[in-house]
Amino acid sequence: MFFVKTKENNSPRLYADAAGVIYMEGTVKNSELIGKVHSAVYHQCRQRGYAAPADVLVDIGVLPKQKYEDWRFGKVRYLEQVCTCNLKKLSFIMKQIRSYAKKANLKPSFCYYKRWGVKKKHGQKAVIPLRFSKSGNPEIERAYATHYVDLGRVEQLKKERQKQKEADDSKETVNNDGERNG
Repeated sequence: MFFVKTKENNSPRLYADAAGVIYMEGTVKNSELIGKVHSAVYHQCRQRGYAAPADVLVDIGVLPKQKYEDWRFGKVRYLEQVCTCNLKKLSFIMKQIRSYAKKANLKPSFCYYKRWGVKKKHGQKAVIPLRFSKSGNPEIERAYATHYVDLGRVEQLKKERQKQKEADDSKETVNNDGERNG
């Protein structure tokens, strides 16, 4: 482990481990972290109708996107291994995700995470489950795999997509020769 940056005032120091993963020494204020987590969940729900804990970790900067993709392709044993904060902080983040979801009346929905890029065997795609935690504790695994759905927003997004499809279809007309104009 080696230090990358040091500040004289009480700012956190950054350091990298042998694998090059950068960590922050010191603490980010919990109130600041709560705001980041709640904002990430809110924006994911607005954009696509649901929030996923792994995506929240990426959005708030504790899980580098490339490391997330490495995990999805099976290059990393478990997700917590590549997060840039300790397990206590991850646990706090997960608690905040659940707390926000409860306050916002989001519906919990289990999502089965399987490895990306697996070749088909005998016409069937091999399903290789992914692991989130070092311990493999079923409750922890389930917490990471639970997405939170904003049912009202999902309906809104469906209506918006339907309107857009209808608008696109109405722009495309057929002329007398049977050729499409659009």
